[in-house]
Amino acid sequence: MSQGLQGFVGRGVGRRDVRLLFTCAGRRIELIEAFARAARRLGLRPVIHTADVQKHYAAACISDGVHHTPPATDAGYILGLVRIVRRHRIDMLVPLVDTELPVLSRARETFAELGCAAVISPPAVVDLCRDKLETFRFLKARAIDTPPTWPVAEVIRRRQRCFPYFLKPRSGSASKGSFVIRRESELRALARIVPDGILQEFVPGVEHTLDVYTGFDGRCRCVVPRRRLEVRGGEVTTGLTVRHAGIIRTGVRVAEALAECVGLITIQLFLTPAGAIKVIEINPRFGGGAPLSVAAGADFPRWLLSEWLGRRPRIRLDHFRAGVMMLRYHQSFFLKSVKPPAPKQSGQ
Repeated sequence: MSQGLQGFVGRGVGRRDVRLLFTCAGRRIELIEAFARAARRLGLRPVIHTADVQKHYAAACISDGVHHTPPATDAGYILGLVRIVRRHRIDMLVPLVDTELPVLSRARETFAELGCAAVISPPAVVDLCRDKLETFRFLKARAIDTPPTWPVAEVIRRRQRCFPYFLKPRSGSASKGSFVIRRESELRALARIVPDGILQEFVPGVEHTLDVYTGFDGRCRCVVPRRRLEVRGGEVTTGLTVRHAGIIRTGVRVAEALAECVGLITIQLFLTPAGAIKVIEINPRFGGGAPLSVAAGADFPRWLLSEWLGRRPRIRLDHFRAGVMMLRYHQSFFLKSVKPPAPKQSGQ
């Protein structure tokens, strides 16, 4: 059970407002608005702060406070966030991108000392989930079905190979650098452009994402399976909530095996034509499709804020409506009198 954020349960008792900071906010407007709605339903006034490495980003258009940070890989990233948290007395920090999770997880106590609950799992969980080869070993050791996975170099050294494979970076995200490998020539060519690549046995079937709510205490309280019907750039654009007892049980098993998750974790898996459930990835953060689960009744923002207020929300394991579909589209914001950025130099 996670102990790191238990001290924040009940922290908001008697408060009339809640100050939220969303990092690497980018275009995650739907989720941010879900938190704002949840706060108002609980009688709180939401004060929304967002931060991003970009000077202009969509989420800034709905924010009370707009901040710019260095990249998450920069040594000054955490210091920049600490300044924001201290100056604006942030109550809760919600990270939204994989690349920032390792450094944020190691700074949880720093934020806690400032009275800010960073909704992120401890380093052991984050590191395990970020390293997809270690994720495979972890799942296999606990008899959770997952496709065999190897370093690319190990497969290339073999005299015999069994195509197709699925190639992806060992610590990648958003499907960048991911390819289906069907022949020897593709393996040789693509292995050179995917740094630290791994190969998974190719799994035919229907891909699902599971939103698993674990709150502040690490207990698995709710699992929402979402069938991925259309994906663009690694993010689901059309999805459907489904009720499948075996998939829900798998989500519980994974969360209980990790033991110290905080907030929400997303699990990627395939349901094969034969009915097997094979876990391929775990991401310890709010996924891009989480607003679908919220719309289906699994109000993760309200549950988190309720715990912060010291309340015990009643949550069923299947606390959602099946058959809710999400259809996404682009929305535009228009900024006036923006100076054009300096042109990038290019040449032969």
